Amino acid sequence: MNELGRRLEYNVEDGLYQGKFNAIGNDGLWLDGNGHAIVVEVKTTDAYNINLDTVAKYRSKLIDSKKIPPSSSILLVVGRQDTGGWEEQVRGSRHAWDVRIIGVEALKQLVLLKETPDSASIEKIHELLIPFEYTRLDRIINIAFTVAEDASGVLEDEASDEVEQVHDATKAHQQTSADVIGTIRTSIVEKLGLIYPPLVKKSRALFWSADKAIRAAITVSKKYPDGHYWYAYHPDWDNFLGQGATGLFVLGCVGRAEAFAIPYAWMHSKLDALNVSENKITKRKHYQVSVYPTSNGQLCLRLNTGVDEPLDSFKMSV
Repeated sequence: MNELGRRLEYNVEDGLYQGKFNAIGNDGLWLDGNGHAIVVEVKTTDAYNINLDTVAKYRSKLIDSKKIPPSSSILLVVGRQDTGGWEEQVRGSRHAWDVRIIGVEALKQLVLLKETPDSASIEKIHELLIPFEYTRLDRIINIAFTVAEDASGVLEDEASDEVEQVHDATKAHQQTSADVIGTIRTSIVEKLGLIYPPLVKKSRALFWSADKAIRAAITVSKKYPDGHYWYAYHPDWDNFLGQGATGLFVLGCVGRAEAFAIPYAWMHSKLDALNVSENKITKRKHYQVSVYPTSNGQLCLRLNTGVDEPLDSFKMSV
């Protein structure tokens, strides 16, 4: 369960699950980027009532030890859909404003939703797991609208680098198969996992290690008739990669058994020599990354200065 918390971009501290003498017995502790802490308790069956006082005591001990702030809350993660008894127990207790309940499947759905939005939506998703007054529905609707809007915008942005761009208005090119793109991206993630710690998905194109130190933006292009490949490099990706200890902009090439894992510092240093485009729908700007083959078949990054930068030193088999 704590792994789902990590996928939701919490800093997670695993609990004891089976308990230990003189230790605080919560199942997990999730910390968000705004200083809010969630004490997590997992229940797989509703055969017995939840002892809210026990769970609340975990929270109190964590507050007393200065490990979490007094504004922290409790999240009960349950494995069953029928939790009416538990819900009544929470509503009728003095802990009603500190406790919320979520099912395992709903938590998984939040993870799937999170894998398309940007960081602004992550904060909104985190808000859903914090107790708040919901007699008035405006806040819930605002959260849902923001997440959906961000998901749509970022999905459009991240997809834009994986469709063939129409350079000639008289010629229509078909979109690269999503299955082909997905297969290549999966192969790249697996190969990076042999070199670095395993990577988990942050969004459609962004991946990072559990400690967020290793980061990768993985994008795929189909080969154009003249032999070149085209990609978009988004400013958000540049910022994401720059915040890790190791950042990689990885170019997958349909039809080639190789990819190019370009270090963040190298890529960032070339931005001033790349052309910039704006997505007509989302109005978000991105850098154009054009990769052309040389006479010997090796690929080079073409800059708007007229210089071609070889990529061979970044090559990895996939």
